[in-house]
Amino acid sequence: MSEQALRLGTRRSKLAMAQSGQVADAVSQVTGRPVELVEITTYGDTSRESLAQIGGTGVFVTALRDALLRGEVDFAVHSLKDLPTAQPDDLALAAVPVREDPRDVLVARDGLVFAQLPDGARIGTGSPRRMAQLNAYARSHGMTIETVAIRGNVDTRIGYVRSGELDAVVLAAAGLNRIGRIDEVTDFLSVDTVLPAPGQGALAIECAADNADLIAALGELDDPFTRVAVTAERSLLAALEAGCSAPVGALADLLDDGQIAKEMRLRGVVGTTDGSALVQLSTTGPVPETHDQAMALGRELAAEMLAKGAAGLMGERAL
Repeated sequence: MSEQALRLGTRRSKLAMAQSGQVADAVSQVTGRPVELVEITTYGDTSRESLAQIGGTGVFVTALRDALLRGEVDFAVHSLKDLPTAQPDDLALAAVPVREDPRDVLVARDGLVFAQLPDGARIGTGSPRRMAQLNAYARSHGMTIETVAIRGNVDTRIGYVRSGELDAVVLAAAGLNRIGRIDEVTDFLSVDTVLPAPGQGALAIECAADNADLIAALGELDDPFTRVAVTAERSLLAALEAGCSAPVGALADLLDDGQIAKEMRLRGVVGTTDGSALVQLSTTGPVPETHDQAMALGRELAAEMLAKGAAGLMGERAL
């Protein structure tokens, strides 16, 4: 490969720049080439509407993909949970690196954990998935909370707590880790309380499908376990016909005997945002060895969830 710099397309947010910078360093190491960041503004960055209103799926991704297809950048880095579940034929998902902590976290006033929040506590999140599960947990534990729809970057969201406008906000652990602000977390929410979004904590590195050399180079950053886990989660999401703004949580994790991962457990949840109805199921099977096996695991669990009434809980179907 020549010494010409590779161009990495990234969103402009502080978080996107941080995670793209980390990928750029890793790509430089495996290719021996410099990597320059090309900042691209997406519709999801400029719109002030809620993600559910503007369509959710793909709003942070489309502009990056367009730049790839026009040849303005060589590859792009996305938060994998933002990717639509259908992969375009002309783009390759070249690498899914090792996943960060997939959990959701609470940043609350006075260092409080979730169980210590006062009655009527106002909790900010832009995610119907988080609202559904937080409200369901509160109902089952005799707590009264109010979930408040918010948008904005990490500073804006945590600012609502610092100003006293909200008692707490819910964010992704991975994002705070990547920007060096994990010390502001007051509670790590167990995945038994709140299942994360499908693919949460994982990154997707995408490039043109016809660039075999670059696909091979980027593939060095791929983590096979992370890839099969997020493939199963996203297959569940696709089979439920839900976009990334739907109240669907999913997590595939590896069950090991202390030595080697023998099985994969996939958990899924869908619920109404007020938490009054929730369908939560899990399945366990051998660790998928192929893309098709991981897809099948997700589809099987989705079929069980649909049989239990999941479809009726998602409101508007994402078309």
